[in-house]
Amino acid sequence: MSETQNSTSQKAMDEDNKAASQTMPNTQDKDYEDKLTQVALALVEDVINYAVKIVEEEQNPLKNIKWMTHGEFTVEKGRKQIDEYFSKCVSKKCWAHGVEFIERKDLIHSFLYIYYVHWSLSTAGLPVAQISAGTYFTMKVSKTKPPDAPIGVFYVGDHQALVHRPGMVRFRENWQKNLTDAKYNFMESFSFLFNRV
Repeated sequence: MSETQNSTSQKAMDEDNKAASQTMPNTQDKDYEDKLTQVALALVEDVINYAVKIVEEEQNPLKNIKWMTHGEFTVEKGRKQIDEYFSKCVSKKCWAHGVEFIERKDLIHSFLYIYYVHWSLSTAGLPVAQISAGTYFTMKVSKTKPPDAPIGVFYVGDHQALVHRPGMVRFRENWQKNLTDAKYNFMESFSFLFNRV
């Protein structure tokens, strides 16, 4: 075959391919466009969610206090700082709380000071709460860190395993409300035991 025949054959094949692609939709291109659209929509959704989160945090910033250092720590100052933290974080005044020191654990490189915060929700219908919820607070005082280093602080709710750190996680009042509501519902299921007085 000569070169002119080759180029003529190639042109004819190109024209046939072009005509075929115009009459039949290319499923590979369609699938690619669908996948690309899905990725783009997911990306846009993530950006919108992130923007909403930023606006919410700006309107309702994380609340925290300046925690004491290792050299300043005493059991009573720890109790007062937990009280100060919750006074700053809890917006509803109907929540009453009390901080109680539980124990000190001596570990190899640090001491753990454990406190329990009792929560109750008093209302006009029930001024003395029958149910309370709680939060375990731990203050970690290192034996090896310098006295001007801040202590480690973290907390967990009653019957929860997730550890929270003040200033990194927003304390949510509904955690305590959900727990007290669940306890009320549980008590109501055994009301025959409590109404015999």
